[in-house]
Amino acid sequence: MAGQFEPVKGGGAAVALDEVEISILRSLVVQLLELVGPGDEPADGEEEDPLASLFAEGPTEAPADPALARLFPDAYDEKEADYSSEFRRFTENDLRARKRDDALVMVRTLDEAAAAPSSGGATRGGHWGGGRKRARSGAAVVRLSPEDSLHWLGALNDLRLTIGTRLEVSDEDENDELYRLPDDDPRKPMVMAYLWLGALQETLVGTLAA
Repeated sequence: MAGQFEPVKGGGAAVALDEVEISILRSLVVQLLELVGPGDEPADGEEEDPLASLFAEGPTEAPADPALARLFPDAYDEKEADYSSEFRRFTENDLRARKRDDALVMVRTLDEAAAAPSSGGATRGGHWGGGRKRARSGAAVVRLSPEDSLHWLGALNDLRLTIGTRLEVSDEDENDELYRLPDDDPRKPMVMAYLWLGALQETLVGTLAA
């Protein structure tokens, strides 16, 4: 899993991913969508009222699932629980919708890349696009617009938070315990995914900041 994001001519970013990498990433983000939950869709024949959606009240208590609690944390400390409840009531629905949008963009762009013809062999240097750079053999190129790139950053962050919570690790653990796990440790596949997502996130941030 050596793919890393690089600049796209005209803005945005691109990364070469093989079939297995696309499948793993898509599976993870679909599980994230299931975790975050579906949005409130209008009934058949009804149009969504944007004003009603804006003022719709959400939950007032933090989720019981530790991963969801990490994705939707309290805004204030325990001494100000009432403020946290009020803040959550008017912001969590919108935050969930934004996280769903991020994840759906990732699914869409992965599917588009998987359906596109193979880009051919590998070359080095330059930007993606304009014929100056091609994917490594057997890989598909996921090309992101500047807007899609921001959605990917959000989804990658949410995936890492979720997996990190399931593994009960923090960023401080990355250079210590995680890299020393033996191959027969049952956490190893999830740890490898966690570290890979971190590398993707880091190269995407670096590409957009360049």
